[in-house]
Amino acid sequence: MTESGHRAGFVAIAGRPNAGKSTLLNALVGEKLAITAHQPQTTRTSIQGVLTTSEAQIIFVDTPGIHKSDTYFNQRMMDTVRTALDARDLVLYVADASRPVTTEDEHALAALPKGVNAILVLNKTDRVDDKRLLLPLIARYSELHSFAETIPVSALKRDGTSELRQLIVRYLPQGPQLYPEDYLTDQPMRFMAAELIREKILRAARQEVPHAVAVLIDEWEEIPNLTRISATIYVERQGQKVILVGGKGAMLKKIGIEARQEIERLLERKVFLSLFVKVQPKWREDPAFVSTVDWRAMIGSEDK
Repeated sequence: MTESGHRAGFVAIAGRPNAGKSTLLNALVGEKLAITAHQPQTTRTSIQGVLTTSEAQIIFVDTPGIHKSDTYFNQRMMDTVRTALDARDLVLYVADASRPVTTEDEHALAALPKGVNAILVLNKTDRVDDKRLLLPLIARYSELHSFAETIPVSALKRDGTSELRQLIVRYLPQGPQLYPEDYLTDQPMRFMAAELIREKILRAARQEVPHAVAVLIDEWEEIPNLTRISATIYVERQGQKVILVGGKGAMLKKIGIEARQEIERLLERKVFLSLFVKVQPKWREDPAFVSTVDWRAMIGSEDK
């Protein structure tokens, strides 16, 4: 039965790479659902996070940063963005408050669907000492798109995120819950584990191995009090493999330890993690391989 005044709907989170969309998703939902790193384009596919309260159920859809599609893999990511933006009840356009509006921002704003309410979320305000500088930035963004609302936040510091949640609810249609109360995300555990491994790689390798990395879970075995996971890290060149392995395997060991600790927190149980590195030349241009990286191919695989 529909509760009087209860609201529910889909909210797409869009914006340029490195605007802090994934950090915002995690802050709004209150759980780590999306990995974060300093490199742009960390998010590669749409990620759903559900926040359920007594007054509303908000289904957030985090998307890859809007960018130029210069490889098959990037084209797939942009297809994901367009699908996520289609027929949403609300769009959050996340912009970096510490940076001026660029031509790339103008192109990204042009991708927003017409006729859908959109809120401009000026993120990273903790990096702006003089908050008066936000006013001309808001004015410039408002010239490029007709936003229903504008709100400054710092997703990292959680400043303004409570106000943003309240604002979002106002723009959702009335209706019952669309998912069970304990439903949090559409991602299978295998994908989340693979993403946590990739996050540790991005943070450890920094700019040396930015987007040439893919992680696939090869084995997932549940035994009493322990989960055994075997994963392969794919790179495009031998030199990238050398960097990831490191001297005497030190880099790979560091990545493995940090990833295992995160996965244990996710699963709430002990994990034995084995990592391997393989070279897969030009995998980002290989449609068959790119399809295997998509989390949708992992659905149901936890039971195998």
